[in-house]
Amino acid sequence: MNQILVTGITGFIGTHLLSCLIQQNYSLNITTRNIHPETSPKITTVKIADINEVTNWDEALTNIDTVIHLAARAHLLQDNATNPEAEFHKTNTAATANLVQQSIAAGVKHFIFISSIGAMATLSPYPLTESSPCTPDTPYGRSKLQAEQALKELCANSSMTWTILRPPLIYGPRNPGNMARLLKLVNTGLPLPLGAINNRRSLLYVGNLVDAIITCLSHPNAKNQTFLISDGEDLSTPDLIRQIGQAMGKTPLLLPIPPTLLTSLAKPLGKQETVNRLIGSLPINSQKIRTTLNWTPPVTVSQGLQDTVNWYLNQ
Repeated sequence: MNQILVTGITGFIGTHLLSCLIQQNYSLNITTRNIHPETSPKITTVKIADINEVTNWDEALTNIDTVIHLAARAHLLQDNATNPEAEFHKTNTAATANLVQQSIAAGVKHFIFISSIGAMATLSPYPLTESSPCTPDTPYGRSKLQAEQALKELCANSSMTWTILRPPLIYGPRNPGNMARLLKLVNTGLPLPLGAINNRRSLLYVGNLVDAIITCLSHPNAKNQTFLISDGEDLSTPDLIRQIGQAMGKTPLLLPIPPTLLTSLAKPLGKQETVNRLIGSLPINSQKIRTTLNWTPPVTVSQGLQDTVNWYLNQ
């Protein structure tokens, strides 16, 4: 079985991926800032202080067949960096290009890169496909698209193949960010001014993403392909809140406040991006990965939300 290097193993996706890879008896190299406690004789931990354009990956890449690159600087609604564009480029673009170059030199056969739908857009009125134009409108999205381009360009003159996955909002037990905030809001039982929103957004349960990554490890049709990936069931913001409420045993009170009013109120508070994500649409057509890899998400949206809520209520 292939020896795999996984970066970003202590993050939200990484912790779920690690447990699944251990269950399936893969041999792993993992990288962390601190030495990771040994959880399996098939795991080798390599300490990497910082992931940037000059990181030395020699030890981590020893005898590696496949790299799964999760580590990244995540999108932040409130970014306090002096130059966010430069910070995202350093961590997400330049660092990825460096890892790709060293992977090629080390004889790695396949490189799986977890990108983001943000490499294409943050809002879209129509379902995005792999052939839709890429017009990223955030520093994070631009850094992810540039990393994708670097990966493909560097691999073009080598024998190393690649797979790019572009997920939307990922949710599941231990999820950070927007979904965690939404769970907290619904759990308060307070009225939410979101009842008049009529949008469509795709989501991705973390277990479904992990299943797709593992499929890409062995499926020959995954080579040199970019895939958009989702649960396959788009929800409006009110529908999502109602499903979360149902999983919590609550009936959320959704007030029908016009979206235009929400936008007007958000501007002076500096919350415009948050509101845009709540009222805007971002549907994804994930038919390509289903057809190409004969892949079906093993977990439904309702199951994934119930698992997420159970974790939240019992943490």
